Amino acid sequence: MPPYLLGLRLRGRRVVVVGGGRVAQRRVPALLAAGADVSLIAPEVTPSLDDLIAAGRFSWERRPYRGGDLDGAWLVQAVTDDPKVNAAVAADAEAARIWCVRADDAEASDAWTPASGQVGETTVGVLAGGDPRRAAGIRDAVVDGLRDATLVPLGGARHSRTKPTGVALVGGGPGDPDLITVRGRQLLAQADVVVTDRLAPRLLLDELPADVEVIDAAKIPYGRTVTQDRINDHLVEHARAGRFVVRLKGGDPFVFGRGAEEVLHCARHGIPVTVVPGITSAVAVPSAAGIPVTHRGVAQEFHVISAHVAPDHPSSTVDWEGLGRAHGTLVLLMAVERMSLIADTLMRYGRSPDTPVAVVQDGTLPDQRTLTATLGTVVDEMAAGGVRPPAIVVVGDVVDVAREIDMVRADYLAGGTGSVASPADQHGDMGRAP
Repeated sequence: MPPYLLGLRLRGRRVVVVGGGRVAQRRVPALLAAGADVSLIAPEVTPSLDDLIAAGRFSWERRPYRGGDLDGAWLVQAVTDDPKVNAAVAADAEAARIWCVRADDAEASDAWTPASGQVGETTVGVLAGGDPRRAAGIRDAVVDGLRDATLVPLGGARHSRTKPTGVALVGGGPGDPDLITVRGRQLLAQADVVVTDRLAPRLLLDELPADVEVIDAAKIPYGRTVTQDRINDHLVEHARAGRFVVRLKGGDPFVFGRGAEEVLHCARHGIPVTVVPGITSAVAVPSAAGIPVTHRGVAQEFHVISAHVAPDHPSSTVDWEGLGRAHGTLVLLMAVERMSLIADTLMRYGRSPDTPVAVVQDGTLPDQRTLTATLGTVVDEMAAGGVRPPAIVVVGDVVDVAREIDMVRADYLAGGTGSVASPADQHGDMGRAP
C-alpha cells in the first residue's frame, strides 16, 4: 500500500534522534528548522552537530540509547549504524505508539522521511517506494523547476495568489545568466514590467512571457542614455498601476549601481521594494579569469574603485595617493577610458611601473578575454588589444597568482612536476596568515 504523506507541525514538540553520525547531521537541521525540540542520544556526534550543540540549538545525551528515552516524544529518528539499536528503538516507539523512522531499513520502518525541498512558501516532499536516491532525484527536478520558473503552477506563476507587489531591485550578476541568484530568477519570472540595464544578463529577457513589458534603461558611455530620474519615474508609475516591477541591474544593485537612489525614490512615494543582492563583477570577473583578489602571503586587502571620475577631477572622492602607497589589490570599474590618467597617478604616488595588471573584458560571457601587462605598459597594451568596456582592471601581485596557476597546469599536462615558485616566493612574503 502507498504511504500516507503528512506534513507535521513540530514547533515545540519533542523529537528524539538516536545516533550522531552523518544521517543525524542531515536530519537534525531540518527538524530544528521546523521548530522541533530535539533531543539527541549518542555516544559521539559529528563536528557539525557538535557546533549546533555548543550554540545551544538542541540537547545531547552523551551515551548509548536506553529504555525510557522516548518518553514524551512525538516523533523518533533511529539513525545509528547498528541495526540492533535501531530495531530496539523502533520496538519501543511502536509500544508507545510513537511514529519512528528507521534510517537503515525502509521496509522495517513505520514511517519514511521524504526527500524534501523548500521554494518560498512551497514545501516539496517526495517518497519513491523507500528508494531515497530516486526520491532525491525527483525532488531536485521539481525544486529546480520551481526555482527557475520552468515549472509553473496551474494558472501561471505571475497570476498566483502570492504574486509579489511593488518593486524588486534585482542584482543580475556579472553577465552570465546562470549567475543570477535563485531568488532573483524567481522574481523575474513573476514580473509584469522589467526595467533593465545594459549590463544585466540579456539572455534572461528572452525567457520572459510575451506580455511582460521590457523597458530599456541603458546608460551607454558617451552614447544614448536614459536619465536616472526617468528610471525612477518608470518604477513608481508602473508600481502604482498595480504592476509588479523588476528593476534588473548588472552585478549587485548597491555596488556602484545607484540602487539606493531608486529605493529612496520608491520609499518617498510609498512603494514597497524588495532588494535581491547580486554577485558583484568586482569580485566575480577576476575570479572567472582565475585571479583571486586576495591570496595568502600576497595580498591581505583589496579595494574596489569606481573610476567613472578621473583622478584629477574636482568631484573625485577617491584617495588615489593612499592607493598608490598601498600594497593591496586594486579592482577598477569603469576605468577603460581613463586608464592613462589612473596608471600615471598610481605610479606618481608610489606604485611600481612593474606592478602586474590584468584587464578582463566581457567577464563571465562567452567572449571573455584577458590581457596582462604591467602598470607601466597597460595603456599601450590596451590600445593595441582594442580593449573596450565593459572591462575590469586588476592591479596587484595577485595577477601573478593566475599566471602561476596556468604555469602549473601547463607543466602538469606536459608531464612535469607541477612545481612552480609561488608569487609569495617571487615577490616576498607580505605577512602570511597563520
